[in-house]
Amino acid sequence: MTHPRKIIIDTDPGQDDAVAILLALASPDELALLGITTVAGNVPLDLTTRNARMVCELANRTGTRIFAGCDRPMNRRLVTAEYVHGKTGLDGPTLPEPTMPVEDTHAVDFLVATLRAEPEKTVTLCPLGPLTNIATALERAPDIAARIQEIVLMGGAYFEVGNVTPAAEFNIYVDPHAADIVFRSGVPLTVMPLDVTHKALVTKARNDAFRAIGTRVGTAVAQMTDFFERFDIAKYGSEGAPLHDPCVIGYLLAPHLFSGRHINVMVETRSELTLGMTVADWWGVTDRVPNATFMGDIDSEHFFRLLTDRLARL
Repeated sequence: MTHPRKIIIDTDPGQDDAVAILLALASPDELALLGITTVAGNVPLDLTTRNARMVCELANRTGTRIFAGCDRPMNRRLVTAEYVHGKTGLDGPTLPEPTMPVEDTHAVDFLVATLRAEPEKTVTLCPLGPLTNIATALERAPDIAARIQEIVLMGGAYFEVGNVTPAAEFNIYVDPHAADIVFRSGVPLTVMPLDVTHKALVTKARNDAFRAIGTRVGTAVAQMTDFFERFDIAKYGSEGAPLHDPCVIGYLLAPHLFSGRHINVMVETRSELTLGMTVADWWGVTDRVPNATFMGDIDSEHFFRLLTDRLARL
């Protein structure tokens, strides 16, 4: 019998973060969620922590451990994205105020303690937002790098380039110094860039399928993506909202749905013009050593079939 893969979700919910959390909670046979750590990103930390609690309560998983983390980037002011996610970060559905507790331990302390306590290379980190918590843990406790099985994250881009500046994707741009630490850490990295996530579009038919589940979860997810998509349709002229963060959990459940290349990726931390850019050597034009598997494509039909099936279990 195969044991579930141990994961920690590091997140800044965000409607798409919420769907990713729900997908993980709906998949206990494959994923053992050790905890959720929250970080400032899409909205400030108090709201990302509130939203993580609301999502767990929506799924009736109130035993999930939630740890609040860093409330600002390592070396710069916080940039948020209420213009995408709404003033709460989770606009769309009307969900009750959460009552489940937040753990007293800081997220960074939880990450360090858990990675030191669990057998080596058995825990996968799943960052869905800025990498502040992960990088802070790696700086505070360098020994944990060798203990991490893998980091599977949503962030960056290569051909699609930027969604918050012409050069940078939001998660990396919010804390490029943290991203630089993570990409230089030597930990095995698998990255879901905009090039993949912009192919995971919630079309009307796919959103109708969420609503047709007929549960509180299905209805709430449909309402989240209804709200979320208004920004992307206006900005990109796309047929729906990209579900960025669920691609991370989708990869853990069904890696065969994704394809990419093991390449070198460096993060720009000094240029005012290209701050936060993920400089991805997709064509192998440098002699820099590959440090990340950058995904380039997704079987979106089967991904949404998997997502809808799992959400129906909650």
